[in-house]
Amino acid sequence: MVTCYDVNMQVIARRTLREFWARYPHAEGPIRAWVGIAAKARWANPAEIKRQFGSTVDFVGDNRVIFDLGGNKYRLVVHVSFSFGRLLVKFIGTHAEYDRIDPETVSWRKK
Repeated sequence: MVTCYDVNMQVIARRTLREFWARYPHAEGPIRAWVGIAAKARWANPAEIKRQFGSTVDFVGDNRVIFDLGGNKYRLVVHVSFSFGRLLVKFIGTHAEYDRIDPETVSWRKK
């Protein structure tokens, strides 16, 4: 049994996003816009994310969602926990950086 709480999504690892836009200042606007939308959302399933973001979102294994930000200049990979209402940032990068990672296994944690 899965319990779904009617709460706004919590974006975890915002510092990773801030560090990214410090390196790429043009990314700040699109990232802040995404955080604003995501933090107010109450997504219960992938279809609700797709309905909100349309063709700028893709899904891969392990409940991961790939968002195209800034006119497809940047890619954001998050792990979604619908039952807990959490979005864990796994990766943020340029399109070229994204092409060098596996979105199903990438992690933001430094090793």
